[in-house]
Amino acid sequence: MTSTSTPPGLARFNALEEHAAFAALHEACAATAWARRLLAARPYATLADLYAASDAAMAALTAVDLEEAMAGHPPIGRPKPGDPTSAREQRGMAGASEGLKAEMLELNLAYQEKFGHVFLICATGRTGEQMRDAVKERIGNSPEQEREIVRTELGKINRIRLARLVEAD
Repeated sequence: MTSTSTPPGLARFNALEEHAAFAALHEACAATAWARRLLAARPYATLADLYAASDAAMAALTAVDLEEAMAGHPPIGRPKPGDPTSAREQRGMAGASEGLKAEMLELNLAYQEKFGHVFLICATGRTGEQMRDAVKERIGNSPEQEREIVRTELGKINRIRLARLVEAD
């Protein structure tokens, strides 16, 4: 049985005052242009509509917008203290050995030196080893290739965060 009514969490998001909705979106993704595009497209009838708007907004981000979005993400293996979102998303590194954590720190620094921003990956559900292998693989990319991979990874992260934002109570 399908329902034509808007899911409760999405209805709640649609009903938020503009500043509160913007703050919630900006918490999900630090790119102001992305948050503004999603805000402007409210109300959303379905989660699919919200995700499609997110994907379209992500595709439209400039290099500067992507830098703004990446600035909102801590390095892998070093979630922001007191930030349950980054800690939850990086759970795969929480139980990593000290050796793996040290290797990730070195790889993060090498990546950051090459590309000028943190290594960004949708860490949800990945092990520390998988994240290490990904940074090792991606460090050989050109800046252009890496920017598009980052755009894709940010899109995945944003979908996960939007799903949390509009979860039913």
